[in-house]
Amino acid sequence: MSIERIGVVGGGLMGSGIAEVNARAGISVVVVEVSDEAAAAARDRISSSLQRAVDRGKLTEPERDKTLDAIVVSTDLTDLADRQLVVEAASEKESVKLDLFTRIGAILEDPDAILASNTSSIPIVKLGAVSGRPDHVMGVHFFNPAPVMKLVELIPSLTTGEKTLDRMRTYVADQLGKQPIDATDRAGFIVNSLLVPYLLSAIRMYEAGYASAKDIDNGMVLGCGHPMGPLALSDLIGLDTIQAIGESLYEEFKEPLYSPPPLLDRMVDAGLLGKKSGQGFYPYG
Repeated sequence: MSIERIGVVGGGLMGSGIAEVNARAGISVVVVEVSDEAAAAARDRISSSLQRAVDRGKLTEPERDKTLDAIVVSTDLTDLADRQLVVEAASEKESVKLDLFTRIGAILEDPDAILASNTSSIPIVKLGAVSGRPDHVMGVHFFNPAPVMKLVELIPSLTTGEKTLDRMRTYVADQLGKQPIDATDRAGFIVNSLLVPYLLSAIRMYEAGYASAKDIDNGMVLGCGHPMGPLALSDLIGLDTIQAIGESLYEEFKEPLYSPPPLLDRMVDAGLLGKKSGQGFYPYG
């Protein structure tokens, strides 16, 4: 059974990207934000992204307009009631996600509707437990920028039904045209379990004065062939997100390499979150 109606909770960088991907695939999308201002910003973010695709020749103007027409932005969670799939893309805070899964689980009308989280690290089984439909809950982890990145991690928990996982594999591969990979429900899943310790190590190196941010990044780009250095990548992901994933990894495994270094904590406290705030390890105009 294909997905024809999807809801996205959160219209930030990830949520707006997920909404765009689905609308471009011909799926009806409802995006829910916390305020009118945030809803307007989400709409503008999607519109700007689509216009960039037009400017680059990746999308025609009629395709842009059709995609925008497929997206409704709201501030009311009850507008998700008729959705077949809801993807939660709110802030990476466990308390926020648990509250949303409790409320959305009670709103969905279709007993077969799937409730998914785009979390980078929070245990899926906890979200399923409060949803009232644990067999229909799983992780669906898109990567930033969602319209460009081909990978999607699928994370079933101990209580996720096989039918739910099969539907999501088909949805990701056949409807969105992306590559799904299966991961177990452990903090960090596959990609972040490998990536975040590397990023934290680069931050520790910079903190200790081994080298400048530019030289650390150039070392990995020019010496290892990476498309982007670790500090620039941390800025792109968001330093608050890196901190949250590191804390989640450390909480589960107690490995020192997962613990966020003091510099990262100080930067987040100061609001220096990377590209989205205009300043991280580098300034952004």
